[in-house]
Amino acid sequence: MPFTPYHLGPGLLAKAVLRDRFSFMVFGGAQVLMDVEVLVRIYRGDAMLHGPSHTVLGAFVIACIAGAIGRPISLFVLRLFHIPHVTFGWGVSFATASIATFSHIALDAVVHIHMTPLSPLAQSNPLLGVVTAAQLHQFCIATGILGAVILAFAALRRALQGSAKG
Repeated sequence: MPFTPYHLGPGLLAKAVLRDRFSFMVFGGAQVLMDVEVLVRIYRGDAMLHGPSHTVLGAFVIACIAGAIGRPISLFVLRLFHIPHVTFGWGVSFATASIATFSHIALDAVVHIHMTPLSPLAQSNPLLGVVTAAQLHQFCIATGILGAVILAFAALRRALQGSAKG
């Protein structure tokens, strides 16, 4: 299924660890861009769903696009809805987009038999079957929960420090 929320779990943990050096909005946008091809292939009824976008080369191209559009779109949305945020630079945008797209193909390659992430150099999938789909989903859920807990504690700490100063 395209646009699975499972990919967001590791992104939430990355946000919790990297803080201002990571944009969760750019990460999420890059995840969606990665699966546009899958959605089109589902709509067309193709037997193979993960094509060029789910290769290292495809992930690089999509990371460049996501990094270029992710920063201005994210900052616009954050300002539009008056969401407190730290402005992030282009380096953060492109680094986040790269983390998003390359983690996306790594996670998908573990469970999708028809993926060839190293194409055109190799037509095999060395990650296939490293873990089961259930284990992969548990990993993604666990990283999301851990990231959310870390972010919640950080927000609570900031709130307590702010009230102690006031």
